[in-house]
Amino acid sequence: MNRQVKILVVDDNEENLVALEAVLRPLQQVLFKARSGAEAMKLMLRHDFAVVLLDVLMPGMDGFETATHIKRLDQTRDVPIIFLTGTEPSAGSAFRGYAVGAVDYLTKPFDPWVLRSKVTVFMELFRKTTVLKEQAALLAQLVRDHEALAGFARRLGAVESRLAGLAEVEGEDEGLREAIKDLADRVGAMQSAFEAVSSVRGRE
Repeated sequence: MNRQVKILVVDDNEENLVALEAVLRPLQQVLFKARSGAEAMKLMLRHDFAVVLLDVLMPGMDGFETATHIKRLDQTRDVPIIFLTGTEPSAGSAFRGYAVGAVDYLTKPFDPWVLRSKVTVFMELFRKTTVLKEQAALLAQLVRDHEALAGFARRLGAVESRLAGLAEVEGEDEGLREAIKDLADRVGAMQSAFEAVSSVRGRE
């Protein structure tokens, strides 16, 4: 649960990026920086981010437009977005930010402790979600393995029954009957082993 996560900071102002990097450094996570909405989208298609800190006022594709693109893509739509703005937000701009899917809207200068606390919440959520996905994948694999073992055990059982029947058939070739009986015993042992393995997996 202490694994590092990736955080994306998007701002066209280099000084703001440096300041945000200093604020987030104590969290000791992997920080990515983008200087435009287009650059941010390219990074988001290559990496899984726990949270995005997105400047509102940027030339070209502004924060609202960038957030809209983020929320339209299946790969990125669930990434939390925290808007950052250097101007006093009006009721309309804050509402617009939440309307495009942001989880928060902060005005600069903000309290570093507050920002780190908010980012930490989404870091922990990302970690827990990742663990749940990994556990779900492991469970699915265990189910597939169990079903495969059970299917193979059934086929072994069928072979064992068939061989037992052949061994009981009367005939002149005593050597053949003994060979069939020996093979049936071996298949029976394999069947017992697979049943034991299946039983252990069933208790895990």
